[in-house]
Amino acid sequence: MEALKGVRILDMTHVQAGPTCSQLLAWMGADVIKFENPVGDATRGQLRDIPKADSLYFTMLNCNKRSITVNMKSPEGKQVFVDLLEKCDILMENFGPGVLDRFGFTWDKIREINPKIVMGSIKGFGSSGPYSDFKAYENVAQAMGGAMSTTGVPEGPPFVTGAQIGDSGTGLHLAIGLLAALRQADRTGKGQYVEVAMMDGVMNLCRVKFRDHQRLSRQSLAEYSVPTYQNMGDVPRAGNDSGGGQLGNAIHCKPHGANDWLYVVVQEAVWEDLANRIGPDVGVPDLAKDPRVASISERRKNQTLVWTLLSKFAEKYTKRELMAILNPLDVPCGPIMSTADLATDEHVRGRDMWVELDHPQRGKWWNVGMPIKLSASPAVIKRSPTLGEHTDEILEEVLGYQKDKIAGLKNAGAFSLPPKQVA
Repeated sequence: MEALKGVRILDMTHVQAGPTCSQLLAWMGADVIKFENPVGDATRGQLRDIPKADSLYFTMLNCNKRSITVNMKSPEGKQVFVDLLEKCDILMENFGPGVLDRFGFTWDKIREINPKIVMGSIKGFGSSGPYSDFKAYENVAQAMGGAMSTTGVPEGPPFVTGAQIGDSGTGLHLAIGLLAALRQADRTGKGQYVEVAMMDGVMNLCRVKFRDHQRLSRQSLAEYSVPTYQNMGDVPRAGNDSGGGQLGNAIHCKPHGANDWLYVVVQEAVWEDLANRIGPDVGVPDLAKDPRVASISERRKNQTLVWTLLSKFAEKYTKRELMAILNPLDVPCGPIMSTADLATDEHVRGRDMWVELDHPQRGKWWNVGMPIKLSASPAVIKRSPTLGEHTDEILEEVLGYQKDKIAGLKNAGAFSLPPKQVA
C-alpha cells in the first residue's frame, strides 16, 4: 500500500518549488491533481529541447500527477475549483502575493468551503514583513538567505550553488509542513495555512554559517583555511573547506581535468595511518610525527602544508584510484561526480536514482529518482501528464459529473481560453 494513498492534493503550483513538493507527495502515493490554466504551467515550454513537446524542466518535476485545465476567469471554472476544494485534503499554491485573493478565494473563504483542508503556500519572502511584495527567484533567494555570501573564495565574487536550495529546498520544507498539518487535521478536524518563504528555507540550510557567525564574536575560526579574527563580522567565503571540526578539501588528481578531484576529510582518528601512507611517497617519511602536523591544532595552522602534500601524492593517481587507496584507511573521501558520472554510475542506478521513463510527446527520457526510500511502500515513478490529459477523468471520478454536464461546461468555456476576438 502506498504511504499517502487516499490523500488528495489540489496542486496549483508551477515552475519548480511547489512542483518539487507535490511530486514527492505523489511518489508517496497521494493523488495529485495538477490544476492548470488553459495555457498550462509555464515550464512546459521553457528550455524546450524537442519541438511541441513538454520540456524536461516540466517533465522532471511533475511525475505521477493528473492534469486538469480550468479557466478560473469564468464563473463555471470557479465552480469547478470550489467543487474540487471540497474533495481535497491539501491545496497548494505559489502564486504572487494576492493572486488567489483577487479571484475571490482568500484563506478565510477557502477554509469556509472546506474547514479541514490544509493550504500550502510558497512565497519568495513570506506574506509579512517589508520584503513580502518583492519578487523572488532561485538565485535571489540564495543571495538573500545567506548562501551566496559564504560560497566561493575570499578574493573572488560570491557564487550560487548548483543545488537548487532556493526552489527545491523550499519545496522540501513545504512537504514536511504539509504532512505535519495533515496529521493535525486528522486529529482535530481542522485544517491550517502552511507557509514557507524561499528566503527562510535558504537561511535554514545555511545554519552552520550562522553557527560560525556567532562563534566569530568570541574567537577566530581555527578550522578555516582563510584568515579569521574575533569580531570580524561577516563569515568569510572559504572555498572548499569542510566547514566542520575536521579538515577537508578537494584534491586535484590526474589527468587534472575539470572534475578530476577527490574530496578528502582528514579526521583526527585517521591521520597517523594517512600520514604513514603518503609520507614516504612525498619525501617526508616521518610525516605522522612531524611537529608541524602531528596534532589537529597544528594541522589547522598548517593546512596549506597538509593539502600540498596530499596534492603531490595525488599527482600519480586518478580520483578513483586515490579513493581506492584511502578507503581502506577509513579516510572519508569521495570523487567530484559530474552529471555524466552520475547518469552512468552503478551505485546510482542500483538505488533507482536515475530512472528511464517514456512520454507520448518526447519518447524516452530520464528522471532523478525518489530520494526517500520507504521499505513498505517503495515509489513507482510514472511520467508527467500532458496538458489537461485527465480533465474528463477528474471531473467524472472525483466530482461525479455526468457527461452532459461536462459537455455543457466545456461549451461555456470552463476549461479553455475564450476564442480571440477578430478585429
